Amino acid sequence: ALMYRLLYPMRTFLIVSGTEEHTNVMTADWVTILSARPFFVGVAISPKRYTWKLIRDHREFVVAVPRDSQVKDVWIAGTKSGKDVKKTEILSLKFIPSKKVKTPSIENAIANLECKLIDMRDYGDHTLFVGEVIAYTYDESAFPSGIPNLNAGFLMHNAWNEFFKLAAERKYLMEE
Repeated sequence: ALMYRLLYPMRTFLIVSGTEEHTNVMTADWVTILSARPFFVGVAISPKRYTWKLIRDHREFVVAVPRDSQVKDVWIAGTKSGKDVKKTEILSLKFIPSKKVKTPSIENAIANLECKLIDMRDYGDHTLFVGEVIAYTYDESAFPSGIPNLNAGFLMHNAWNEFFKLAAERKYLMEE
């Protein structure tokens, strides 16, 4: 049994690696905030993945927040290997220069977090890549007043080929 599924559903992300000359992208659910100041994020990636090699070699990556309208690209990026196919040629995603890293960002993503690799450690069958977010871009309409707009099209992953759009069916506001 895949016991890690007990933590699902999870948000899903696109991890961009490489350079403008050779860009790769993979889908990843195992992404988390590790520190607010400085802003560190962690991404767990299997050493079997081509992205693993590119992040290790280039020491930077971009965490992109896809829209639900990009779900077909999220599926392809998660099921095809960059070792076998040049994903930039089969995806409808458009890659654009990032502000501070050589790894491109994704145009029309909800957000792009540009990360400089500061640590990588193996835990079981995955490596935790720790990146310091040194620049970012985002769709301001998706974060009015800095709070996520739950109707902005955030994509969730439920099971292997099952995704859904996050929707604010019921909001619970707690008294402070």
